Amino acid sequence: MEQYMKNYLRWLESDKLSDAEKAELASIRDDDGEIRLRFTSYLSFGTAGLRGIMKTGMNAMNVHTVAYATQGLANLIIKEGRAADGVAIAYDSRNNSALFAKTSAQVLAAAGIKSYLFDDLRPTPELSFALREYGCVAGINITASHNPKQYNGYKAYWEDGAQLPPEHADTVSAEMEALDIFADVKLADFDKALSDGLIVMLGAETDEKYLAQVVAQAVNPDAVKAVSDDLAIVYTPLHGTGHKLVPEVMRRIGLKNLYTVPEQMIIDGNFPTVPKPNPEYPQVFELGIEIANRVGSDLIVATDPDADRVGVMTRTADGSFMTITGNQMGALLLDYILTAYEETGSMPAHPYAVKTIVSTELAAAICAAHNVTMHNVLTGFKFIGEVIKNYEAKGYGSFILGFEESYGYLKGTYARDKDAVVASMLICEMTAYYKAKNMTLGDALQGLYARYGYCYETNVEIYMEGLDGAARMAAMMDTLRNDPPATFGDVPVELFGDYKTETFTELATGKKTPTGLPKSNVLYFKLTNGDVIVVRPSGTEPKIKFYFLLLGKDKDEVLAKLEGYKKTLEA
Repeated sequence: MEQYMKNYLRWLESDKLSDAEKAELASIRDDDGEIRLRFTSYLSFGTAGLRGIMKTGMNAMNVHTVAYATQGLANLIIKEGRAADGVAIAYDSRNNSALFAKTSAQVLAAAGIKSYLFDDLRPTPELSFALREYGCVAGINITASHNPKQYNGYKAYWEDGAQLPPEHADTVSAEMEALDIFADVKLADFDKALSDGLIVMLGAETDEKYLAQVVAQAVNPDAVKAVSDDLAIVYTPLHGTGHKLVPEVMRRIGLKNLYTVPEQMIIDGNFPTVPKPNPEYPQVFELGIEIANRVGSDLIVATDPDADRVGVMTRTADGSFMTITGNQMGALLLDYILTAYEETGSMPAHPYAVKTIVSTELAAAICAAHNVTMHNVLTGFKFIGEVIKNYEAKGYGSFILGFEESYGYLKGTYARDKDAVVASMLICEMTAYYKAKNMTLGDALQGLYARYGYCYETNVEIYMEGLDGAARMAAMMDTLRNDPPATFGDVPVELFGDYKTETFTELATGKKTPTGLPKSNVLYFKLTNGDVIVVRPSGTEPKIKFYFLLLGKDKDEVLAKLEGYKKTLEA
């Protein structure tokens, strides 16, 4: 009998499973493909934690795999001698998130580790803030961010408020491999752990501490008040955790005319009004556009279910709405913050900004113009957090903004993860600033292009789902790594970077130089015309992403180039 079938039968016969779980497994008894998918291996634990579809089995998100991962994390904490420092736990609006969070607290309590558990759903960045605020060694956040409704996830954080560093993630993974998921994972009684002080509930008092830090990041606190009678903004949390704190922070900086989308203010893990609760997709704004047209708003703001990403649509000259991409918003915020500091004479000493290598090069031009240091890091906000930590260790530098193209931004050092709450506040403030000049954010974006040149960023995603998905992804990356294309379209590649070998290679001379960044399964192509193409497998979904960072005189020119590059990709 194959091992995956032995695993299946063991789960089916285990007294740890509920009747409902056993019935679910019994229903796939004759589906060999589904059994193989669920029971060949466990969900992989990495620096991004776990993420998968919610169902019963090893390769899925359920109370057993969540408890299993938490036992691995507990073992790491005990090995580090940090059990007394405690763990902060938060969760989002997804189905089973509250259950998974409670289960995590029970496992920690059984291991003698105190947990600080939020009493209701909270934004991801508040979890990062809370673990720093209460001196915790680690944090757990139950969320699958903007994934479809059938997914959930488990993000683990370390004491600096960023997601687990690779060495700690490896330790947790190794600890899990040494455990039996049923025999070695222990859960304490929740109510007893609560009464014994091993579980401490966090509530409104933590919200207030967090909001105080967010509001302190305002660059020009009077900007919104100056146009408050005329400024109207529409907001939607997409059924998620931004539903309380985003409207609250907007009110605190003086916004009077805030309109929310009623259907999407309802907390619902099925996300009934959208195909995917992802603020990158224009269709999630449809209900907001109806309200914006009715109330005369120039701006619609949407946050994802765990409120770490924010998307925006702005009105255009013809009265319609356009999406501001994550790259465009990062550039707009960076330019606004620096300009506002200069205009008010409050630029902090030794300013620096951080972006990821797949994010717009427009940010580098903006920083150069304002004499600000720009850092490029690998994809993942934990790497932005590492730059902040290194500056703090030196007692030097002022963090201006960190952002990544996937709609994540952070200003301030109170957290180490992207924060849609502070970003929404700053977007509101920036909108007011331009409103006073009779400009929309769309106008401001065109102003950036006029000053710095036209930039266009997009990506192509190739999904590789199924049991052999990981192997196919690895094969594609190996092909590109071992036999990289010499041209994209008809444009030669000037510089090839392989972050796995930590080297850049000049194709004309063969000269190699170090990347200066940690090892990562990422490939980089810089073309002779200045365009950049970056390739990386997703850390949370079964897909490979191709990022195109293009320059040109206008959109028509860059789109023509893009078509040529895509033909190379297809080949």
